[in-house]
Amino acid sequence: MAKKDFLSLKNLTKHQLLDIINIAQEVKAHPQDFIQFFSGKHVGLLFQKPSLRTKTSFYLGAQQLGAASIYYGPQEVRLGQREEIRDVSRTLSQYLDIAVLRTFSHQDILEFAKFSSIPIVNGLTDLFHPSQIIADILTVTELKKDIKKIKFTYIGEINNVCNSLINAFSLLGGNLSIATPEQFYPSQETIKKIKAKFAETGGTFNISSSPEDAARGADALYTDVWFSMGKEGQTKHKEKIFKNFQINDKILEKAKNNSIVMHCLPAHRGQEITDAVFEGDNSVVFLQAANRLHAAKAILIFIWEK
Repeated sequence: MAKKDFLSLKNLTKHQLLDIINIAQEVKAHPQDFIQFFSGKHVGLLFQKPSLRTKTSFYLGAQQLGAASIYYGPQEVRLGQREEIRDVSRTLSQYLDIAVLRTFSHQDILEFAKFSSIPIVNGLTDLFHPSQIIADILTVTELKKDIKKIKFTYIGEINNVCNSLINAFSLLGGNLSIATPEQFYPSQETIKKIKAKFAETGGTFNISSSPEDAARGADALYTDVWFSMGKEGQTKHKEKIFKNFQINDKILEKAKNNSIVMHCLPAHRGQEITDAVFEGDNSVVFLQAANRLHAAKAILIFIWEK
């Protein structure tokens, strides 16, 4: 049977995505039932970018499932520089049972997976961050139950996190609203395709340049940093463009009183979110962070199960 990779949520079916969420719920509720799942196995983490939550969740998650973990930091392997990606992939396939990659280029992880004989997990690329969204869906499900009955609003740049949110909500038939500056809109053709995908599953997709409109009546507000790792040189440029795309008290007032505020972290308080909202009663940021562990375990179990 062919190996099963976890590279993007768009490669999953609705049933598969729900299966991962269900596994995460089971692992969280009954961790002792899974402590020998990967007994005698080895999971490697090969990261080109710094990491706190992704590293910790997959490293400890593998160990708590009974596997041994090994971590390769950004300066150790230097994927594609010190050694060709295909050579690293085939070498690690001889030692490991699963590899988790955190890369700059999504193309790098696609090449790595192509030459690998073991399952590969996307721990983040420039295009997608699917493991984060598994934790996010778990969090929303815990707090809001039926994801199809809520309005979920993302405010900020359409980045790797947002791309994976779009993939998840289009599969599940959720209602997703995005507020981003108009110059950062996808092409009209892309928006049309996204809306068609949502329509197929009974969901809705809206995009606007008004954070106030997007936040109105929202059950959940989500944001991320205005510039990603490796793009810090764009700080002043982005701050000017995105200054009105901040989750603050004014935006929070537009949402429902019992709305939740989410952030994938790390956060730049005072930019995409105010300190008051980040630390406020609506914030569930650290529940999200805690759920990264259960999401990581679920992903590892999912790709290993035949």
